Amino acid sequence: MTEFFRPLIVLLTVALCAPLHAADTHGQQIEQELQSIRGAIQLPTPPAVRPKEIRKVRVCVFDPIGAHGYLSNAAKDVRLETLKWGYDLQLQTYTSEKIAAEDFKAGRCEAAIISGLRARLFNKFAGTIDSIGGLTTEQHHRLMAEVLASPKISPKIRAGEFESLGAVPIGPAYVFTNDRSVNSLTKAAGKRVAVLDYDPVQARMVSQIGASPVGVEITNVAGKFNNGTVDIIAAPLAAFEALELWKGLEPRGAIIDYPIVWPTVQALVRTRDFPPEIGIAARWTVHANFDLLLKYIRMAEGTVPRKYFEPIPDADKPKYEEMMRQARISLRDEGYYDAEMLSIQRKIRCRVEPSRAECTDKKE
Repeated sequence: MTEFFRPLIVLLTVALCAPLHAADTHGQQIEQELQSIRGAIQLPTPPAVRPKEIRKVRVCVFDPIGAHGYLSNAAKDVRLETLKWGYDLQLQTYTSEKIAAEDFKAGRCEAAIISGLRARLFNKFAGTIDSIGGLTTEQHHRLMAEVLASPKISPKIRAGEFESLGAVPIGPAYVFTNDRSVNSLTKAAGKRVAVLDYDPVQARMVSQIGASPVGVEITNVAGKFNNGTVDIIAAPLAAFEALELWKGLEPRGAIIDYPIVWPTVQALVRTRDFPPEIGIAARWTVHANFDLLLKYIRMAEGTVPRKYFEPIPDADKPKYEEMMRQARISLRDEGYYDAEMLSIQRKIRCRVEPSRAECTDKKE
């Protein structure tokens, strides 16, 4: 059973990062690039002997497009391959991440593929990887992938009922606003800001700057921004073309040129159902393929015209960092974030930038 990690990591390293280019004018070129990435993925050698009996494994897959989305189609391709190895992935696609997570929690699936933010509800240690401002650069996430690939981390990430097989970053998330003049915290006061219903971090930070939080789901946030129901959202650049976010930016909106988080997608399993070797090998595979992930991320970022980016005043950057740090500390003390993961993230940031003030002020 230890080879079961292989199909899940194929999903993690490619399908989860595949853009949803239903109406993308660059679709053919991007698909060729993705095929190249798929062909270069490093995976451990599959088992020489297939299991005597086919084992059915139910997987709850969140795909906002549905059964014909890129993720769902990629999962179907993987399923055909894993049948040769003796594993039959029973894929259940959900356009609602909330329902996918609820079914996984209820035991209707042995595995689930959901966002890192939602993963916190199952594994606080792994879910804290998506903490606001915790990891905001390629180098930060490269070091995190290295940490997670170590067998030493396995007992911590398997400490509860659920284990994360890997956290795949999907690129930096930025603030999108329909008003280019909103390039500072004070100017956001009074604006309607989209926040995920289940993430109190976002609502708290929005309220702190005097803006109005508006509850949304991943599946409707783009629509609310594009039709003007909300003025500000946070989204990864990979979603720009897929969700047609330029509609919400026109005619005078902007992307604030300051990443606030690198969201991840994670595959979760129940620890009682799978041995530790699966998670260790899976997280190693994410680490081994990190450069391929970055290739996709940069490819997606290249589709966003630079005309939309708006710099923020240098004087505001420390304010952003401190606001996010205080939010992390507060939510750690309330039990929302995992203290050990926050400490790991601080060490990573300080390894990249030893001159940061937090490197001597070890509150995290």
